[in-house]
Amino acid sequence: MVALETLVYLAVGLLVMMIAYFIIDLLIPVDFPKEITDGNKAVGWVSAGIYASLGFIIRSAIISFEVSEAHDLLHGVISTVEFAGIGVVALMIGYFIVDLVNTRFNFGVELGKKNEAAGIMIFGIFMGVAFIVSGVIQ
Repeated sequence: MVALETLVYLAVGLLVMMIAYFIIDLLIPVDFPKEITDGNKAVGWVSAGIYASLGFIIRSAIISFEVSEAHDLLHGVISTVEFAGIGVVALMIGYFIVDLVNTRFNFGVELGKKNEAAGIMIFGIFMGVAFIVSGVIQ
């Protein structure tokens, strides 16, 4: 049963991460695939922050739900997807609030200019929000 649970949560986790990454890519005004192909380290930091923060949130959702039967596995997967969705919304809220409050520069513009410091800052925002969300889940 543990092997099945591992494979199911791995598949669900990866799928959720890819979908969430796509959604966040649509909302942040930078073409992630193009910028990464061009070697934009700032966008690389943001991408790493997205995947790391989502992984942390998904991990917290998984360990907060104890699986003992196949029926529980389905509920655990549903719970994981729900918390991941909340996590994506929370990440975007954190991003937009900090970008709005910070009047000295615009994240989207700075990422386009390959400002690595801005990418690292966004990475930190995403990880900070992930710590908060995971704390609520557990």
